[in-house]
Amino acid sequence: MKENEQIVEQIVEGIQERKGKNVVIVDLNKLKDAPCSFFVICEGDSNIHVNSIAISIKDWVRDHIQVKPYVMDGFENSEWIAIDYGQIIVHVFQRHSRKFYDLEHLWADADLKLIPDID
Repeated sequence: MKENEQIVEQIVEGIQERKGKNVVIVDLNKLKDAPCSFFVICEGDSNIHVNSIAISIKDWVRDHIQVKPYVMDGFENSEWIAIDYGQIIVHVFQRHSRKFYDLEHLWADADLKLIPDID
């Protein structure tokens, strides 16, 4: 089993490969009733961009550390795609959907790490 931090690192690289924006790692480890250990949240500019980011994450993580997600969902409209790696859940949003659901603030007690965008 790969370490969660190593998987998170590869997820972020997969996001950056397709120029995903506003990447935030939400570390939920210190919270008692958290559903998992980490959320990785990012956004794309359109449904095509969101779809491309999600596929890049899946392929990047598989190709670099041989880990596959348990489930991927949201490709029907690509407003919000969730990718489940067990203790890590990735959320790839369109900007307006991300703003509406505001996951970072729902888990405000968690440690948030902002990852700078790549130009």
